[in-house]
Amino acid sequence: MANEKNLQPIKTLTKEEAKKRGSNGGKASVESRRKRKAMREQLESLLNMPVKNTKLKAQISSQLGIKSGDIDNQMAITVALYQKALRGDTKAYELIRDTIGEKPIEQVQNINPPIINIERPKDD
Repeated sequence: MANEKNLQPIKTLTKEEAKKRGSNGGKASVESRRKRKAMREQLESLLNMPVKNTKLKAQISSQLGIKSGDIDNQMAITVALYQKALRGDTKAYELIRDTIGEKPIEQVQNINPPIINIERPKDD
């Protein structure tokens, strides 16, 4: 429950105040999008880097027959997820299924749609 002593009454903003608040909100939104974009680019860069752990590369290569040169960090993470699913982790399976586009459609189906009676004017 809110502490009513801390609540401030809503006041009507002048055009200038509304414009200034809107401008500040827009600037904050741009900065937030810029940060998210930078993080996405950094993660993509890390995922595309080759795996340095030679034991891991050899293990993936021998177990799954993937060429050693094709094993980057993204492949290593994918293999780890795959192995978890094989061990019975249903969340890992669901993530794999959803990622490859096989997620079941989640729809609420109305089996008793409303009946709408429309009276039409009678032709005389």
